[in-house]
Amino acid sequence: MKGIQDGVAIVTGGGSGIGRQSSIRFAEEGAKVVVSDIDDDGGNETVEMIEADGGEATFVRTDVTDVDEVHELVQTAIAEYGGLDFAHNNAGIADEGTRLAEYDDAQWDRMIDVNLTGVWRCMKAEILEMVERGGGAIVNTSSVAGVSANGSAHYAASKHGVIGLTRRATVDYADDGIRFNAVCPGVIDTPMVQQAGEDNTEEMDRITAGIPIGRLGDPREIADTVVWLCSEESSYVMGQPIVVDGGLLAQ
Repeated sequence: MKGIQDGVAIVTGGGSGIGRQSSIRFAEEGAKVVVSDIDDDGGNETVEMIEADGGEATFVRTDVTDVDEVHELVQTAIAEYGGLDFAHNNAGIADEGTRLAEYDDAQWDRMIDVNLTGVWRCMKAEILEMVERGGGAIVNTSSVAGVSANGSAHYAASKHGVIGLTRRATVDYADDGIRFNAVCPGVIDTPMVQQAGEDNTEEMDRITAGIPIGRLGDPREIADTVVWLCSEESSYVMGQPIVVDGGLLAQ
């Protein structure tokens, strides 16, 4: 990839799944990576994987609902590696769906705080550094639920909101040389999905059968898209929700 080598990247939710593979892919392309997660063991394991392959990374425990921890995350990138060029705001949660009127306030608030406000907190801190640096690229993780009626109401609302933030930031900061895009994964073979499959194998079989390609996505397929969106090869791609779903929404 062009433009990634010697850059500095932050990946939130980097302790497993898509975030882990995104961290590894940035490192493979020559970036120094700040891996963040609320899971210390998972985050440190990602760093160890990168270092074992000759890359450079550090772990910072970050709860994206805590503005001070988000600030410290970006400051670590500056202190350790001299700045920030790329970010993949990937940290998020999901829970079992029900109908819209059946959620309580706590469920709604938690989903929005992590999946939407958490992305905004990260973007805010990252943008301030990238403006000073003269540009950068940020990719936010939305979902097929961000461009469709898939998923539960509060999850879909949070992921639609991520796309709205991504588009508005594109307009606000194009003159500052910062590009924003969102990646919208379909059903990906992550620990979260694996757990759901163990709990309900029949439902997982039904979901898989409904994907035209006939399989779950590999986290690395999402990571490849994220790194491409941060590279010079996608220099004219701005403000877009990029769906990576094995054909799920083509039906």
